[in-house]
Amino acid sequence: MMNITCPFCGKRNESEFIHGGPVGAVRPDPNAVSDEEWVEYLTVTPNPLGPVQEKWWHARGCGEWFSIWRDTRTHDIVEAPDGTT
Repeated sequence: MMNITCPFCGKRNESEFIHGGPVGAVRPDPNAVSDEEWVEYLTVTPNPLGPVQEKWWHARGCGEWFSIWRDTRTHDIVEAPDGTT
């Protein structure tokens, strides 16, 4: 199990959170893309190796959204490339 530090509630078990995907994923206009592109956006989640900035929702806690950097190879919460957490 991962422990995620909520900036509002402190360190909590990952079971309290819902993963919201990578930060910066731009939602395309469904009327401006093909059906294949829309289905790909809805069903394929990018999963690069290494540090990725992700959105997390503290669903079973304070209810706030926040972002963290997580290394997808180890699931460790890591510092951002610019040195912040």
